Amino acid sequence: MSEPATLAGGNARDGDGDGATRSALLIDWGGVLTTNLFASFHAFCVAAKIDPQTLMGRFKSDPEARELLVALEKGKLDEREFERKFAALLEVEPDGLVDGLFAGVGPDEAMVNAVRLAHAAGLRTALVSNSWGVHRYPHDLFDELFDGVVISAEEGIRKPSRRMYELGAERAGVAPEACVYVDDLPFNLAPAEELGMATVHHTSAETTIPELERLLGLPLREDAPTRR
Repeated sequence: MSEPATLAGGNARDGDGDGATRSALLIDWGGVLTTNLFASFHAFCVAAKIDPQTLMGRFKSDPEARELLVALEKGKLDEREFERKFAALLEVEPDGLVDGLFAGVGPDEAMVNAVRLAHAAGLRTALVSNSWGVHRYPHDLFDELFDGVVISAEEGIRKPSRRMYELGAERAGVAPEACVYVDDLPFNLAPAEELGMATVHHTSAETTIPELERLLGLPLREDAPTRR
């Protein structure tokens, strides 16, 4: 997660253009396998009497805020230090700031189940995620969802670094050309496309899951017709 996505629904692009069925799924966490991060941020700001536009504007146009976010996502700054320094920029109290921002974030059960079904069907799957610390992930679910995990704070790099996507394919045990990559931020899709991956810009489970069924060639909903 770095900044708000543009609003467009479930658009898929096939990286090599051959229309071939893919055999692996690489997927982001926050905003894809969870509910909308920015809706949670907005709700917290309203409750805390912080201007939501000021919060997001800091990440988009304030170099100091951007540096703090990049350092956090790369694991070079711990969450509490980020919270203290970012709160100072916003001129608010730091205690509970990050927890408050994420308070409204929960799993998107339809998307999580789609990954579970893909993994159970034998497709290779990997998480490729920029992180705000590493403790917010449900690590107990990883074995049933993913063959590999790439979390920015553990790697010391972050999307859109090309290496994040290469690691995702490597840890899934496939070539990049075999992969579909899903993210809610359009600019995070470009490096995946350059590697030959098909990509899906996620805005909702209702649009993303049918695109994944088409690209992967198997049903990813309990009530979906069998296609493979």
